[in-house]
Amino acid sequence: MKDTDIKRLLYTHLLCIFSIILSVFIPSLFLENFSILETHLTWLCICSGFVTAVNLVLYLAVKPNTSSKRSSLSHKVTRFLKCCVYFLMSCFSFHVIFVLYGAPLIELALETFLFAVILSTFTTVPCLCLLGPNLKAWLRVFSRNGVSSIWENSLQMTTISSFVGAWLGALPIPLDWERPWQMTVERKCSICRSLHVPCMGLGPVIR
Repeated sequence: MKDTDIKRLLYTHLLCIFSIILSVFIPSLFLENFSILETHLTWLCICSGFVTAVNLVLYLAVKPNTSSKRSSLSHKVTRFLKCCVYFLMSCFSFHVIFVLYGAPLIELALETFLFAVILSTFTTVPCLCLLGPNLKAWLRVFSRNGVSSIWENSLQMTTISSFVGAWLGALPIPLDWERPWQMTVERKCSICRSLHVPCMGLGPVIR
């Protein structure tokens, strides 16, 4: 591993974490009565947009996978459209999985879908930025001993950590939540852990 790659990877993740923090404070300057607990659906959309934009800018600037081939404009447009389709497919797939695991089918459908969007933002978007819409590359990276660079190793660990965080956040849901404030916190626990656990998973990568 080159020291420059490690530093670039560290700065990339720090900026992604900083974008999450900005998504908490910046909207309150423009939106009235904005808070994570009371307007959590709005915050999910804003956080997803912030993280996606930062990922796109960082990977375009850093270019961890530089290719010597020059692609035409039509190829880039096709690649971008494929990435959009992959992201939408990921959102709907996660939504279906959440419903199969017990999320309400009709009630709170918007909350479930936005949670699928935020999880796709932390799993699918980095894969699309780093590997592109290439399923063979995805299977290679997430297979055993399939990573070939520190960027792919980081991608593997943060993606798995996001799934683990979402699963850990769902553990308290079957408990009895009688107080109104407990119900509010319970709805956010999956989101908070899905954001927090990937950050913890960066330690072994950067070390």
